[in-house]
Amino acid sequence: MADDASTRLLVGLGNPGPEYDGTRHNVGFEVVDRLAARWGTRFERSNLVAGHVATAVPEGLPRIRLFKPMTFMNVCGPAFARALHVFEVGVDATLVVVDDFMLDFGRLRFRADGSSGGHNGLKSIEGALGSRVYPRLRIGIGPVPGRRDPADFVLGRYDAAQRKELPFVVEEAADAVLTWLRLGMAKAMERHNGKGAEPEGV
Repeated sequence: MADDASTRLLVGLGNPGPEYDGTRHNVGFEVVDRLAARWGTRFERSNLVAGHVATAVPEGLPRIRLFKPMTFMNVCGPAFARALHVFEVGVDATLVVVDDFMLDFGRLRFRADGSSGGHNGLKSIEGALGSRVYPRLRIGIGPVPGRRDPADFVLGRYDAAQRKELPFVVEEAADAVLTWLRLGMAKAMERHNGKGAEPEGV
């Protein structure tokens, strides 16, 4: 079993509660849920980190903590910082999985650092860390149509065509996380940035 020094932390961002299930803002939750299912582990509530935590030790990989903050998106930063402390994980061993309305639906983009891009969850993390330097995987949910308010758009649900494609997007994002775990950020960016999922048979 991997020791604590090699632990990786995968953080999926979203909003808690059934009223937010299936909304665009919660795709980060869906990706870490998918990874937990692949690895045969389940999330449990942890009051230590104000969220749900699952632990896995997949073959050939270090111990992995999967974390879904159960605070609301706009204030997830302190829970994120707390998880780093509790699990004794450095920021460079952490990946934040998050939606991005500036990217076309299904497109992926790894970044090792950078601005929040207007994302309130990432703003909260920046505030808690006092830094913009932390790895993240952005998953496209855009574009925002016409004059629609982005804040309203991200809390809405996918249209019929997107709902059909979403499982492929989540699978591709989960595969991309595995690339990051196995090969690091540079290879993950090379293999996955700008790419999207293709439905089976295409």
